Amino acid sequence: MALQLNAFDAFTLMNGSHRIVRVALCWLLALAALTSAVAQTNTSNNASPFNANKPIKLVVGYSAGGAVDLVARALSKSLASQMGMTFVVENKPGAGTNIAVKSVIAAEPDGHTLMLAANALAANMSLYQPAPFDAEKELACVALVGKIPVVIAVPSGANFRGMSALIEKAKSDPQSLSYASPGNGSTPHLAMEIFLRAAGIELTHIPYKGGAQAITDVLGGQVPVLAMNALEVLPHVSSGKLKVLAVLSAKRTPMFPDAMTLSEQGFPGFEAAVWYGVVAPSGTPKNMLVLLHQEVQKALASTEVKEKMSSVGGEVTLASREQFAELLHAERVRYEKLIRQAQIKPD
Repeated sequence: MALQLNAFDAFTLMNGSHRIVRVALCWLLALAALTSAVAQTNTSNNASPFNANKPIKLVVGYSAGGAVDLVARALSKSLASQMGMTFVVENKPGAGTNIAVKSVIAAEPDGHTLMLAANALAANMSLYQPAPFDAEKELACVALVGKIPVVIAVPSGANFRGMSALIEKAKSDPQSLSYASPGNGSTPHLAMEIFLRAAGIELTHIPYKGGAQAITDVLGGQVPVLAMNALEVLPHVSSGKLKVLAVLSAKRTPMFPDAMTLSEQGFPGFEAAVWYGVVAPSGTPKNMLVLLHQEVQKALASTEVKEKMSSVGGEVTLASREQFAELLHAERVRYEKLIRQAQIKPD
């Protein structure tokens, strides 16, 4: 509704009805102020807290082309499309991902620096001494992304048909078996050590500088058992050279649908998978963390991200920011106990 006064009316009112004029003018001023406030509120609600001229960097502590890198690039592409922002994946391998983690901790907490981290984030606080960082204090959990199972495999010609046979052999002839892993402190190494303690058996650990050489020596007969992530084992299982005795995830993986979990083989509730999650520097504004969490959830629902996770042997995992923080803490405690008891040192 608009109030219109012509010159004659205004003159009359000013000379005969000063009170009416004051009321009318106050009404007009109040209406204008209310309209301005509503407009400003709408603008504020619709405005992004991010700087459209500054890219969002997603740091990866591994070399380009690996599983974490591939997931990071698929996630970044989806987020860029959703948010209308430029995303850049930055690979910073070295020191078991510590270089990448420290760079994120030191970054400005403005929502424009993130990291796609994995289990090493929880393990390295105990694996390296003095602790290189405190992830729970110096980083903020944004979103859990997915999990990839660790598998226990043997050459296809091995006599072991399942984990019961391997356990029986280890108990009847202690110290007779060894296993290969991608390295000291790697997720497959830690997962295997957790299992050995649960089973009450001992296998000698043979660490390698990466998965390729470990697989080569298992195929060549130098080492009888292999602990590795599902992706690296897949080609050799497909070719018939390796067979999976168990997957160490909570449920079977589509990659090896016939391979049983440890839960199905006498260890109910056992899980030791590789997990991925997005973190940011502590001090990042909460509204940014909440918005980023929501956007990651949308991205995880996209076909492209689901297919990329599946292609590296994993599956998308949805969780709240609080649940991700609880996982990080639980993993930190579990790895701390294991590393202390087994006296594990980094390569």
